[in-house]
Amino acid sequence: MWTSAGSTRAVRVLRRRASTQTTLLATPANYIYRLEKTSGTSVKTLGHLRLRHAETNEIILVPTPSSDPRDPLNWPRWFKLYTAVAVCFAMILCNFLAAGPTLAILQTAQEFFPNWKETGMSGPISKTAYFFNCTALFQGLGNLLWMPLINKYGRRPIYVTSFTLYTITAIWCAVGKGYANFLVARIIMGFAAGAGECLAPVTIADVYFLHERGAITAFYNASLNLGVATGAIIDGFIVKFHPWRYIYYVAIAIIGSVTLIVYATFPETAFTRNLASSDTITTLTASGERVRHGTKGEEAGDSEIQEVVPNESVHNRGWLMQGLKLYHGKYTHESIWQMAIRPVGLLILPPVLWATLVMSVTIGFIVAVTSNVSPAFSDTYGFEAWQSGLSFIAAILGCLIGIFLGGYFSDWVADFFTRRNGGIREPEMRLPAIMIGALTGPLALALYGCVNFTITQATNVSLVYTIDSYRPIAGEVVVTQLAFKSAFGFLLGFYTNPWVDQHGYNVAYGEMAAICGAVLLFWIPLFIWGKKIRERTLSWRVMRWVQWDVDREVGE
Repeated sequence: MWTSAGSTRAVRVLRRRASTQTTLLATPANYIYRLEKTSGTSVKTLGHLRLRHAETNEIILVPTPSSDPRDPLNWPRWFKLYTAVAVCFAMILCNFLAAGPTLAILQTAQEFFPNWKETGMSGPISKTAYFFNCTALFQGLGNLLWMPLINKYGRRPIYVTSFTLYTITAIWCAVGKGYANFLVARIIMGFAAGAGECLAPVTIADVYFLHERGAITAFYNASLNLGVATGAIIDGFIVKFHPWRYIYYVAIAIIGSVTLIVYATFPETAFTRNLASSDTITTLTASGERVRHGTKGEEAGDSEIQEVVPNESVHNRGWLMQGLKLYHGKYTHESIWQMAIRPVGLLILPPVLWATLVMSVTIGFIVAVTSNVSPAFSDTYGFEAWQSGLSFIAAILGCLIGIFLGGYFSDWVADFFTRRNGGIREPEMRLPAIMIGALTGPLALALYGCVNFTITQATNVSLVYTIDSYRPIAGEVVVTQLAFKSAFGFLLGFYTNPWVDQHGYNVAYGEMAAICGAVLLFWIPLFIWGKKIRERTLSWRVMRWVQWDVDREVGE
């Protein structure tokens, strides 16, 4: 029996249930199981779950939290919020040096190519762009290595390792001389910073319940874009008053401080729950109390127990110190190699392919726009670097609006369709929210604020959709999108300037807008047929090599 320190008595109610209803409540993580199985998960029920209690309409907590105070789902709400804010701030810094210094591309090119007055600036700028394009490329490709390590050994070792390496490379860039030396430093920097991109979504999924993730993941997506925007604004003012290397001096202080915060306050969030206890579910009442439902046993017939569940982690702080250990053992028996190649195979799945294209065209095109901001505004309007950077204020406003419409609004849309479906949640129920991004996406190529709004809003909907659809391998799903987004952005970095030179800004950006709109509108067929597509494609024989081990199950 569970007892509450903040209550004089526990609520215990016995009542008779029809045997079929008891079976429904006793199903692991509230799945409605069928017999077809693959690697421990039912193909036809993956992502298909009951999210609201059939009688009380209370939210069912998914995954079902354990009674262990070390379980991140049991952490105090204030520490969950701190973790989310700290992780998002870390994500801002991951892109602070990735794209922000592009505002100083003219000054950087002049230092590395001192004969620019004789050769002109076109060649030096193109070669200097490699610094930023290669960083963006390795931010994504590096995740193919980081994610298997995250799944195998947990989150904390990778946080500590990657941010330490990120700080070192920032120092390297600040003092590095010579083109090749600086390029290598930027490549390694991209590799280190990329770990944060794939760590944040799995950390959020570890700490928050399913019904809370849309809003929190929106903050993560916004943070990636805010890193570019704030970096551009701050870097623009730095180069107005100081040499361009001061960008890295400032970054060293900020990144170094965050690295110390990671050392001291980022506990391990990976946690193995006993999924064998399939006779209980936990609901959340309107007052915020957790109530655990479970069958009492055969001697009680079909009776059900309801008991208020205390949150032991509020009173027991030992979980924090234990979580700060650097190594907690292995979390899966899967090989590093198998987890490294899985993201490539996941592209065959239509939902993952579509979400990857959404991220690629939205973020890829902002890379194209950002890489042309400084020279384009300089030629057209005579702007200095700091004046071009101020245009990214619109990007910040777009991100903040996108947090609401990509997070809270998408959660509301998903919950609306869940209620209409008798409390049963399908991942596709979130997709109608992306229609806003489908409208603003084409406009984004003309208005900077719309660019970042669309990335935050549309990318968040598509990302959470795929995480909900394939939760046991959510990490690999995220890596698939990040890696191929980076590759797409890398290619755009080479072809944007010739594209604009040949057709002009209006035609080139108009073609980008048409591509963006077409990709985003594919939410409609997925909303209608997405469930059948997920069931059938995951059962394809070619998909056997991407199936996961049963120890990757998380109760969703």
